[in-house]
Amino acid sequence: MPKRSYTAEEYRDEVAALLPPLPVTPLPLADCLGLVLAEDVVAGVSLPPFDNSAMDGYAVRAADVAAAPVTLPVADDIPAGRVDVRPLEPGTVHRIMTGAPLPPGADSIVQVELTDAGTTNVLVNEAVVAGKHIRRAGEDVVVGDTVLRAGTVLGPPQLGLAAAVGLGTLPVRRPPRVLVLSTGSELVAAGEPLPPGHIYESNSVLIAAAVREIGGHATVLRFVPDDVDKFRAVIAEHAPGADLLITSGGVSAGAYEVVKDALTGQGVEFVRVSIQPGGPQGFGSVDGLPVLTLPGNPVSAALSFELFIRPALLGALGHGVVSRPRAKARTTAAMSSPEGRTQYRRGRHDDGMVAVVPVGGPGSHLLSSFAASNCLIEIPLGVAEVAEGAEVDLILLD
Repeated sequence: MPKRSYTAEEYRDEVAALLPPLPVTPLPLADCLGLVLAEDVVAGVSLPPFDNSAMDGYAVRAADVAAAPVTLPVADDIPAGRVDVRPLEPGTVHRIMTGAPLPPGADSIVQVELTDAGTTNVLVNEAVVAGKHIRRAGEDVVVGDTVLRAGTVLGPPQLGLAAAVGLGTLPVRRPPRVLVLSTGSELVAAGEPLPPGHIYESNSVLIAAAVREIGGHATVLRFVPDDVDKFRAVIAEHAPGADLLITSGGVSAGAYEVVKDALTGQGVEFVRVSIQPGGPQGFGSVDGLPVLTLPGNPVSAALSFELFIRPALLGALGHGVVSRPRAKARTTAAMSSPEGRTQYRRGRHDDGMVAVVPVGGPGSHLLSSFAASNCLIEIPLGVAEVAEGAEVDLILLD
């Protein structure tokens, strides 16, 4: 039975345990950017696959141009992609383009800049050594080489290499399919008229963007009023095929906490985490669907995603490193923190990580402060006061 109060570290472990590794599936290269390779990749072809020219110029025998300047007849043209390449006869040259197959008998390339660029006869102005400007077959990769290891995060160079060895798909951890649901009868979509007593909804935009940033697929569900039956109906409608439901709002101790009312006794445990902001949290599963419930204040929701959900999703995707980088700097202002909690203040560090400026106050509604920050200042449990100039721990967001 889950306990009712957690440290940040304990709750991070609970959330991570809720999200198992995602299934492995082959995806087209265009869909693999930022995902994690699930299996080693072995080359089925060598790179280059054949000896070819590294320059636009002329395929020659080095001995034939040793006495340069010398004029030689151009016996053939070899564009890239040609397959019927004739052998190079002594005392002749073949004009050749970059990437074109090296003709049998040639042992070097004279780049066009060292010639008069002739097409019938060519004046070669400088001698070259054997092997000059030739890319040898297998110089980069040999058939059977392991070119990408399981656990590799796939960026542009890795995807380019996969394509170069002829792979159109790669085995990766499938991107998580995440449902994002904000609750509250007072919520209005951005861009719509704002009636009295209402606020623009921002949490689903923020959370969905954070899911997509790490390679997940986010589906934002329509706003759900403070109605338990409607809340449950929306979940039931969209749950099939989803990997995670993230809700925001409705988890505190108020009289109209729809998320808590709807999910209590359904497999979700509502707890306190000893952090500020973001103390009230919920985790569990409903009919096999993992559920994480976040507080409704925007900074609380954003911070909760950063601390708990982001690392759990990265772990499920197969990333070896799931935490943001950390650093230390000296604060330019004094700060206080409540007893019994780890406080996360928003801040902006300088380029040298020498100083950090607290941005805004500790309030969970100060979203503009979060947007202006590039780090979180972590004030640990048991520290009530931080003096100006004291060294503090940073979680880097940029």
